[in-house]
Amino acid sequence: MGDRVTRAPQSGELVRAKNLRRALRRGTPPTFIPPDSPNPVAQPSFLSWYPAENSFSEKNSARKKSQTGGPEEILDLRRQYLEQLFEGSPDPVIIFDTKFRTQCVNQQFQRMFGYSAAEILGRSLDEILFPPDRSAEAQWIAQCLERGERLTLETQRRCKDGSLLDVSVSSAPLIIDGRTVAFYAIYNDISERKRAEALSSGLYRIAEKASATQDLQQFFAAIHGIVDELMCARNFSIAIHDPESQLLSFPYFVDEQESAPAPAKLNSGLVEYVLRTGEPLLCTPELAQQLQQRGEVELTGKPPLQWLGVPLKVNDRILGALVLKSYSNNTRFRERDEDVLTLIAQQLGAAIDRKRNEQSLRRSEVRYRSLVQTAVYGIYRSSLEGRFLDVNPALIGMLGYNSALEILALDPQKDVFVDPAEYTRLVDEFRRNGRMDGFEVRWKRKDGGIITARISGRAVAGGDGPSDVLEAIAEDITERRLLEDQFRQAQKMEAVGRLAGGIAHDFNNLLMVISGYTEVLLDQFPLGHPLHAKAEAIQGASDRATSLTRQLLAFSRKQLLELKVVDLNAIVTDMERLLRPLIGENIELTTSLAPAVGCTRADAGQLEQVIMNLVVNARDAMPNGGKICIRTASVTLDDSYRPENIFIKNGPYVMISVSDNGQGMDRETQARIFEPFFTTKEKGKGTGLGLSTVYGIIKQSGGYVFVQSELGCGTIFTIYFPRVDEPSEALGAALVSSAAAGGTETVLLVEDEDSVRQLVRETLESRGYRVLESANGQAALALAASHPEPIHLVITDVVMPGLNGHELIQQLRAARPGIKTLYLSGYAQDAFAGSTAAEAQKTFLQKPFTLQSLARKVREVLGPPTN
Repeated sequence: MGDRVTRAPQSGELVRAKNLRRALRRGTPPTFIPPDSPNPVAQPSFLSWYPAENSFSEKNSARKKSQTGGPEEILDLRRQYLEQLFEGSPDPVIIFDTKFRTQCVNQQFQRMFGYSAAEILGRSLDEILFPPDRSAEAQWIAQCLERGERLTLETQRRCKDGSLLDVSVSSAPLIIDGRTVAFYAIYNDISERKRAEALSSGLYRIAEKASATQDLQQFFAAIHGIVDELMCARNFSIAIHDPESQLLSFPYFVDEQESAPAPAKLNSGLVEYVLRTGEPLLCTPELAQQLQQRGEVELTGKPPLQWLGVPLKVNDRILGALVLKSYSNNTRFRERDEDVLTLIAQQLGAAIDRKRNEQSLRRSEVRYRSLVQTAVYGIYRSSLEGRFLDVNPALIGMLGYNSALEILALDPQKDVFVDPAEYTRLVDEFRRNGRMDGFEVRWKRKDGGIITARISGRAVAGGDGPSDVLEAIAEDITERRLLEDQFRQAQKMEAVGRLAGGIAHDFNNLLMVISGYTEVLLDQFPLGHPLHAKAEAIQGASDRATSLTRQLLAFSRKQLLELKVVDLNAIVTDMERLLRPLIGENIELTTSLAPAVGCTRADAGQLEQVIMNLVVNARDAMPNGGKICIRTASVTLDDSYRPENIFIKNGPYVMISVSDNGQGMDRETQARIFEPFFTTKEKGKGTGLGLSTVYGIIKQSGGYVFVQSELGCGTIFTIYFPRVDEPSEALGAALVSSAAAGGTETVLLVEDEDSVRQLVRETLESRGYRVLESANGQAALALAASHPEPIHLVITDVVMPGLNGHELIQQLRAARPGIKTLYLSGYAQDAFAGSTAAEAQKTFLQKPFTLQSLARKVREVLGPPTN
């Protein structure tokens, strides 16, 4: 709009209506001459003709001379009527000759197009009225008029100021004596109607775009184009206020001089003024200055020549504002532009609100669909009659199928539930309570595997689907149940281990006294003495009991291990020749050793014990002969490698397995094979400690052991040790026993078991040592404090009531730095907590021990005698 279109000062219809009302009020015939016009008879109007002529005065003189009123007078009177009718017409009228040169125009024509009569008469219509792009239309009109046709069309004509005016044109030839002498054209200003039609079309297109366009940016760009058709919208922006974040943003911003502002809190700008008042604002720099002086706005920078803003409203809620700017004097906004923009803003506000709601709904749908589709739990909807209606990818993977269509074709009761009765109970629970929490069922996978699923959900109205549907979440807890079973088994083994370790600890003290005094008796009774053989029998029984306690300690993981980097293949190769005679001729022993299997950190002797126990166990499972195979391999375990052993850590391992084709075991037996004293052998043929010892050694070495077995199909024991990237160490040779030397040093002996303390004291004193003895830690501290002479060695039990052995040594070393220590204990881990195995070997003696080993260890700790 702006100045591109010039509006007529007064509508012709309005003038005619006023004249009609005036005539009805006076009771006279209607006339279209304004009441304030001169009397047409007394003062006739002067028409401008080409060439210019005015015969009114001559005709008036003739009228005075002839009072009879002849034909000439009547013709003259009629001519005056027609001239006044032409001049008083509410519509612009123009007469032009056959060469389309202007001959006559009325006052309304001059007002509409802005020309005076002198400026337009004699000039071609193409030159003054037709826009440059309508030359073809001018030729067509000329051809039609020359053929004598009447025309009525809607088009545009150019005003004097260059603006284009929407008009309706009615044109026809003027024929006198059968000859066309001129043409006339009557114009009607239809700008308002065109604007109304354009506005109506624009509003309709806004609604259409709101329905068809999904993206808000595309929608805003379309709105800009529509507004630009109705008015000059070169600088156009849409401001949106978010009530949640309290930020004002400009999602659409087109401006010749400014860039889009960043989202910010509301301040005191012109946009905020419109949002605050809820009213349109047509602002000039002068008005902006006044608003700033009143403190209603704060301006930053120079305002444009014109700023037009209208609020975007939905009911009483203000969403934002539409803003137009003009930086040129050629573009001016008027009140009608404000009205048009307000109507557009009303339509646009509703469309934006609906569009934002739709986008919010779509985002919500996308979020929830993504939540369902990416959930790690299976989510499904099914009818109460037993059909899946919808499933997510997690449920498809849980059941081992490839697509949702496969799942939807299943009958859950027959194809999914292992026990159909579980499905019946599930549906009954839904019907009874309307929901389900933590209902455990067993499902069949496509490959036939069985999984345990925990189902939670509710029954809801089905909408367009069935009357009631089940919406449920299914969690695969198969691994969790397996882990819980394994954890319970580990807890049981740990409890049994603690019990076995406690028994072994107390039993060691008894064996210590028995074996110690038996050793004294053997020294006192020479060979051939009647009591020497009896003492040896006691010694043998004591040794066997000691072996049992050591196995119990191995199971409870409280024995002392000499950890070294060892090659698993080398240990198997060295043992192979020892195992063949052990298993018998009716059993075939084979080995399959992977090259460069790698090394692990373990006690070589204990690994030999593990292999030995497993091979002997396999032999006993094949009384009629069979095959035993020992395999080694280097493996890297990950989630795909260990589906049933989920508690094992990922990483590189060296693996050794011992398999046989013997009798095999059922699940109940497999659950108990590592328990101490559990055996399937006949009474008197096994202690039940072989596999428990294996379990304890492997666990203490940081490894894992698993068993696979079926009745009649044999058994496989698989062991994993952490692989280390270090070369194997040479295994040390066994020390040769030698007679222990005595000494004269002072030894502080601390032992809470009286019989053990007495035995150790007598043994040390018999070898020349001076012994200070104490039954507990507090008494030992007092004894050491009252002894003025040096104390060379402290021999102490680790586990004692009150002050334990470690705490005692710390306090003694504070008073006597450099004092040497020897720990006695049935638990290896108690003696060297925080120390390496090599350090513990030097300062620890595990119960029960022989008197010779005690004497050697004391001398080893003290060092060579001084004399």
